[in-house]
Amino acid sequence: MLWNPARSDRSDDTARPGKREVAMSLLALKAYGKLIEFDLCLFGGKFESLYARVRSCQVRRKASGIDIEQVCRAVDVAAIWYPKRVLCLQRSAANVCLLRAHGFPAQLVLGAQKLPFKAHAWVEVQGQVVGDRSYVQEIYAVLDRC
Repeated sequence: MLWNPARSDRSDDTARPGKREVAMSLLALKAYGKLIEFDLCLFGGKFESLYARVRSCQVRRKASGIDIEQVCRAVDVAAIWYPKRVLCLQRSAANVCLLRAHGFPAQLVLGAQKLPFKAHAWVEVQGQVVGDRSYVQEIYAVLDRC
């Protein structure tokens, strides 16, 4: 949750956000930046650019104090404020890069189904779907992982 100045746990008028709220707000801003970055990659159909950027994101060796759910929530908050509709590929790429930056070995998974033809992108960490419906692996055949 982002800091809300109207909500305060303090009794005085000098209510300030705690460290957790500040960290979550900064994470949401980073997620917003990633959405912009991957939107620009996809501008003009440049999937290769997005793919290369995700592939180059390294997993941070030392885990931070942020968990998987917090990263996914930050991307969701950023998507709410994004001026355009955020596509699954853009959202998943942002999630993967932020998760890797916080020490999680996330993978971008691209899948498709034949009839009716649909394609989808989602994120997995150690084989578990994160930030999407848990049954997505049953619906789509995996085309690639990065």
